[in-house]
Amino acid sequence: MYNVPDAPAARLLPPSLRLRSQVQHRRLAFALALLAALLWGLLPLALWLLTPVLDTFTITWCRFLFAAVVVGALLGRAGVLPRPWRLAAPLPLLLLVAIVGVTINYTLFVVGVSLTSPAIAQVVTQLANLFLLFGGLIVLGERFSRLQWFGFAVLLTGLGLFFNRRLPLLFGVRAHEGFGVLLLLVGAMTWACYGLAQKRLLRALSSPQTLWLLYVGGALLLTPLVHPARLQGLSHTQAWALLFCCFNTLIAYGAYAEAMKLGEVARVSATVSISPLFTLLGGILAPYWLPGFAAIEAPDALMLLGACAVVAGSALCAMGADRVAV
Repeated sequence: MYNVPDAPAARLLPPSLRLRSQVQHRRLAFALALLAALLWGLLPLALWLLTPVLDTFTITWCRFLFAAVVVGALLGRAGVLPRPWRLAAPLPLLLLVAIVGVTINYTLFVVGVSLTSPAIAQVVTQLANLFLLFGGLIVLGERFSRLQWFGFAVLLTGLGLFFNRRLPLLFGVRAHEGFGVLLLLVGAMTWACYGLAQKRLLRALSSPQTLWLLYVGGALLLTPLVHPARLQGLSHTQAWALLFCCFNTLIAYGAYAEAMKLGEVARVSATVSISPLFTLLGGILAPYWLPGFAAIEAPDALMLLGACAVVAGSALCAMGADRVAV
């Protein structure tokens, strides 16, 4: 449940100090999960700035490469760089599944943002957690509680409300938006595949070691497809947006992983699920300092209600789970 000081030492502490330690860890876990939600919520806005000038492969490659260099340097300094060739079967195959899954997810998310909008992309992406839970049902033999089924119903209702103005248009005049939603759904499914594979990998590797292998593998997969020369055409604002995306990959996942160590899985998952609200808020405030965002459609009352329902449904699904893959 909580990572208190090591067990023998913790038992020597007075009950009041042990309780204080748990409360402090819970608060820190909440703060870290909130940081991850904020960063993931703002990520689609930064990507929306980049997609007119950079292709999805180059953006994703930059994010992977930056994170691989920083995490690799930290692991190398500590002398704990992983050796994937020493992994026992079936871990090498699962590592490949995780690398391909997270790479596809990253690239399709960028395309989805460019074809729809930051808010739509973030809301649809919440289905990734649901797909992960369904994967647990099918692959790991887990079961849905009544609370999770209720959360699933709330989430689907929220999606219907959020897309209330778009449902007739998704496959009509604005067919590109429907295609963007479809790509986001596929990306959410591949994220679930990555999550299930990573859950097994974490039995043999630490979280930073696993992430480093994913970053390196993703960067290598994308290297033949990137166009580094296009980086020279970035404006000052777009260069800062790309840098934010790179740090986002590093900090958000690090904060999320640390939050999962310090706090309850359900509470952390529920906190992270509010990221679409940060996207909506960012989309509303962005035009005041980034005029290009004025073109983003302002959400109506039903869209806001739908976004809140998606967040609540995702949180209920997470909170109803006894075990959640991370």
